[in-house]
Amino acid sequence: MCRPEGGLMSRILALSLIAACFITPAFAAKQYSYFRVGNANDVTSTTTGGTVLMGGGTDVDAAFQWMCGRSGNGDFLIIRATGTDAYNPYIQQLCPNENSVATLIIPNRAAASDPFVISTIQKAEALWIAGGDQSNYINFWKGTPVEDNLNTLITRSVPIGGTSAGMNVLTQFVYSALASQGVTSSQALADPFTRYITLDRDFVNISSLAGIIGDPHFVTRDRMGRDLAFMCRISLNGWSSAPRDIAIDEQTALLILPNATATVVGNSTVYFMQAPGAPQVCSAKRAYIPGPVRNPSPDLAGESAQIPGEGSYPAILKLE
Repeated sequence: MCRPEGGLMSRILALSLIAACFITPAFAAKQYSYFRVGNANDVTSTTTGGTVLMGGGTDVDAAFQWMCGRSGNGDFLIIRATGTDAYNPYIQQLCPNENSVATLIIPNRAAASDPFVISTIQKAEALWIAGGDQSNYINFWKGTPVEDNLNTLITRSVPIGGTSAGMNVLTQFVYSALASQGVTSSQALADPFTRYITLDRDFVNISSLAGIIGDPHFVTRDRMGRDLAFMCRISLNGWSSAPRDIAIDEQTALLILPNATATVVGNSTVYFMQAPGAPQVCSAKRAYIPGPVRNPSPDLAGESAQIPGEGSYPAILKLE
C-alpha cells in the first residue's frame, strides 16, 4: 500500500507516490508479445473448418497451405507460450494471399486473460498452436479465455492445427507432461503409473478427435510403448472403455475434415490405435498388453481415409 507520512517534504513525496499508485497500472508492462506481417488491418473472410495434427520435426508445407485455403485468405494466427515469430515469414511465403500472419506469445495466465490477446484470437481465420512444452499450454491457458476462444473458433469453422506439443493438446485426452521430464516407452511399460505420466482432458472440443489421445514424434522417438500405457491409464480412469490413439511421426501431418475424413501428407507415417477392450494387465510395475495386433494396412500415402470411430479400429492401423 502507498501510505507515506511526515512533514512538508513527506507530503510532497506522498503526493508523488499517490500519483504513482494511480499511474503505474496504466503503464504496466504487457504480459504477451505480438508480431505481425502483412496487412495491419484485419479482414473478415468465410472460413471452412478442419484440423491439422502434425508430428513435429520439419514442418510440412502442404499442411499450412491447406489451412490457408480454408481460411478464406484471412488472418492467420500462431499462438505459443515461448519462442519467436519464426513462423511469420515461413507461412507468409507459403500463403502470399493471406491478409496477415501473426504470432502471439502467451507466457502466463495473466496474458491469457488480456483483452488484446482475447480479441486477437477472436479475429483469427486460421489458428496454429506451435510446438514447445504442452505443460505450459495446460498450466497457462486451460481454464482461461484462451481456451474458451479456441473452442469458439472451432465452433465457427475456423481451421485449427498444431505441431508437437501443439498437436498434443488438440485431442480430447492429453498427455500433459507436467512432470520434470517426458516419459519414455521403457519407463511407461515398466510402470504405467510412473510419476512421469500425467494426463488431462478436454482442452479443446473437436468432435472428430473425441475419445482420442494424440502423440507426435512417434517413430523417431520410439513412442509405441508409452502410447499403450496412455491408453491403459485412460481406460482405468474411466474416461473411455476403448481408448483410441492417433500417433504421428515427424515431418508428417494428418489433415482432418469436419466429417472425420483424413489425409496424410509428408514423409513418414500415421498410426491409428485402439485398445479392443479392458487392458489385460495394467498395474504398477507391470506392462500393459492391449490385445492382438493386426498387420499394418496397405500403403495409403496421399490417400484419404475415414478416422475410425470407437469400436471400429483394428488394433493398429498404419497410414504412410
